[in-house]
Amino acid sequence: MKRDITTLRRGAFLGLALLLCAGSASAQMYKWTDANGKTHFTDTPPPPSGKVAAVKGAISGGGGIPSDMPYALATAMRNFPVTLYTTQPCGGCDTGRSFLRARGIPFSEKTVITAADAERLKAAGGNGNLPFLAVGNAKVTGFEEGSWDTMLNVALYPAKKNLPASYQYPAPVAAAPEAAKTPDAVRDDSARRAAIAAAEAEQQARQKAAAPQTAPPGFRF
Repeated sequence: MKRDITTLRRGAFLGLALLLCAGSASAQMYKWTDANGKTHFTDTPPPPSGKVAAVKGAISGGGGIPSDMPYALATAMRNFPVTLYTTQPCGGCDTGRSFLRARGIPFSEKTVITAADAERLKAAGGNGNLPFLAVGNAKVTGFEEGSWDTMLNVALYPAKKNLPASYQYPAPVAAAPEAAKTPDAVRDDSARRAAIAAAEAEQQARQKAAAPQTAPPGFRF
């Protein structure tokens, strides 16, 4: 029985690896700059000191990568872009977001507030529960650190934070971008902004309450 469980786990891991790697073999040409600022075009990865500028033939979806992004991280971003679907209030979403940032994983965050957002989540492969994480073609519902770690490891994201000091995470956007400012769209947008603002205010209040209290020298409670 133990051998059967081990075999199943290995099979599941292999399946995840094949799913993540589907399409990555198309990467063929690398554009990078060396320490002297000279640009090179090669069919092999640049050296560790090289700064990747563009990779032709890789899976699309990882555009807007800073030029000072480390090569391994930039390649993972292009081949396996990470998208996190969240809502408010959602403790699992907050935990998942913090996990990705602590590991230094660049990701785009899409909020699910309106019915249109929910439809986009469903189209992406979600079942309505959040958080929902997509790493390339691999997807998982709910936060579970082990599963998220495995997905990111298979996609060759660095195990330790390696983001440039200047990197800034993009602001969350609606899962369903506004096509037009209809009255319903305006109401939905107001509801989304109010929900996000309320969640942020509640989080700040919790952090303030949890902060240690200090008093001036000589003061007694």
